[in-house]
Amino acid sequence: MSDSIKHECGVAFIRLLKPLSYYQKKYGTALYGINKLYLLMEKQHNRGQDGAGVATIKLDIEPGKRYISRHRSMAPSAVADIFEYIQKKFADIQKESPEKMQDAEWLKENVSFTGEVLLGHLRYGTHGKNSIESCHPFLRQNNWQTRNLVIAGNFNMTNVDELLQQLYDLGQHPKEKADTVTVLEKIGHFLDTENQGLFDQYKREGMDDNKEISKMIANDLDVAKILKKSAKSWDGGYTIAGILGHGDAFVMRDPVGIRPAYYYYNDEIVVAASERPAIQTAFNVAFEDIREIKPGHALVVKKNGRITEDQFSEPKEKKSCSFERIYFSRGSDAAIYRERKQLGRLLCPQILEAVDHDVKNTVFSFIPNTAEVAYYGMAEGVHKYIKQYQRDALLNREDKISDEELTEVLAIAPRLEKLAIKDVKLRTFITNDADRGEMVAHVYDTTYGVIKNGTDTLVALDDSIVRGTTLKQSILKILDRLGPKKIVIVSSAPQIRYPDCYGIDMSRMGEFVAFEAAVSLLRENGMEAVLADVYQKCKDSLLLPKEQVQNYVKAIYEPFTDQEISDRIAQIITPKGTNAEVKVIYQTLENLHTACPDHLGDWYFSGDYPTPGGNKIVNRAFVNWMEGKNQRAYM
Repeated sequence: MSDSIKHECGVAFIRLLKPLSYYQKKYGTALYGINKLYLLMEKQHNRGQDGAGVATIKLDIEPGKRYISRHRSMAPSAVADIFEYIQKKFADIQKESPEKMQDAEWLKENVSFTGEVLLGHLRYGTHGKNSIESCHPFLRQNNWQTRNLVIAGNFNMTNVDELLQQLYDLGQHPKEKADTVTVLEKIGHFLDTENQGLFDQYKREGMDDNKEISKMIANDLDVAKILKKSAKSWDGGYTIAGILGHGDAFVMRDPVGIRPAYYYYNDEIVVAASERPAIQTAFNVAFEDIREIKPGHALVVKKNGRITEDQFSEPKEKKSCSFERIYFSRGSDAAIYRERKQLGRLLCPQILEAVDHDVKNTVFSFIPNTAEVAYYGMAEGVHKYIKQYQRDALLNREDKISDEELTEVLAIAPRLEKLAIKDVKLRTFITNDADRGEMVAHVYDTTYGVIKNGTDTLVALDDSIVRGTTLKQSILKILDRLGPKKIVIVSSAPQIRYPDCYGIDMSRMGEFVAFEAAVSLLRENGMEAVLADVYQKCKDSLLLPKEQVQNYVKAIYEPFTDQEISDRIAQIITPKGTNAEVKVIYQTLENLHTACPDHLGDWYFSGDYPTPGGNKIVNRAFVNWMEGKNQRAYM
């Protein structure tokens, strides 16, 4: 994505099903779990540049000894920073008493982070404060083991106000207004209620030994029941992992399946993560052996090692995030790789029409590295067209083809080049706007000597276009210097028209170049009344329950065709003084669904939000824009 946006957090969970001594004997180290957690997190580092955190819990530790360990970091390389901190503990032991590194039981008794239950988190903050307090995992502490709670997740709730009010009604006094607090305290409340209910039950049954009651509570806690009560009013997208102090653990996924969650287990370990390739790589397991947690279900691992996938909420029509497939998740997932190639292939008819099928005088390229896989698919599509052209030229002729013509037909091949190269060494540190604008224009470098001046058309594939700022300030200026007669910017995603409210940093209407284009067309055509009408409807809808709200912002786009909006976008992003004609092509919604048939969550493009809270958020975002409020439309 040429426009940088912040996005999806990542989770990593491991439960060791054997004693640490087992891993010491089989793998040569009692640190098997912590080493694997590092790999699991490092292979998802694309999901967290704002911070990271790790928590572990030791099973069956005697009272008075620390059994929960946690460390969080906001360092530039947060994952490395965390594990350097952890590894230093063991490096000191190795230096002073190397024999103790072979004693798994001693390590568990005396060194932090040697637990059997491990939870890691990679944070990508969408809005607001970036502080160590914002980094997961979050911890809710209590002297009763079974009331301790650690959670970390990839989530955003659209109805934080409603959830906070529920906490107030319970008599709680949350310390801040944030969805992380509401989730932690909501689960914590029902964890307390379940504990107290079991305690009272055992007392009624005549049990007097409180220590024995504590053990029975740990054994009998119904995790799925706690999650069902906790999530009853949640409206949002989430994958949330949690550990209870005594060792029960869970990974839960929202009823629509918006956020991704995968897991694998055998007789040694249970592992869950936000991305499948991380599990494949860290544990060397096959693609088909990794399962996806079903929407509305939680993977529950009891302290005794029993593994279940329990329903905590009624699953709804699955609307998994399509942006995960287009951009967010790493393309090393086999399914995502195929889908991204297909996105590129499906664009070929539009691209070929835009270049008048003149592949001889067209150079095909891509902009950011994340568009590379779709670029391969586009290249395959162009190859296929050329082969068909050559076949028709050779077979569908009445006269005999000359040697010269034959040579010319057979010589046709797509011109595939890497032209725009991001210069990662360049830092736009200058604060003066005029000077900084000049620096930004050089963030990308280019390959010279490839384009035939005034003759060639240059096709550049991007995976998505959000604001169009980098295209206007940098990329198009650089590409125009190469001297093409025409530049075609192609997005493998459809037009981004609506804000996300499930965890991606796309929440302000004014940030979308497609919205800017539609508003520009409305004003040009004397249709400002549409803006006023939509504003009033959106304003009124904010007073209604979310279940009664519809997306009124769709009316902004309805008077115009997709092509009209694309053409206006081309005008908006074309820098002054550009010599080449600039055209913009977007993926169609139909083709997106064809390429990603199992991930139909397309609300950023279609405005069809999968939860009621989404409609309320988009309307509030439009109200904020109309009122000149540059703020987030949700908490």
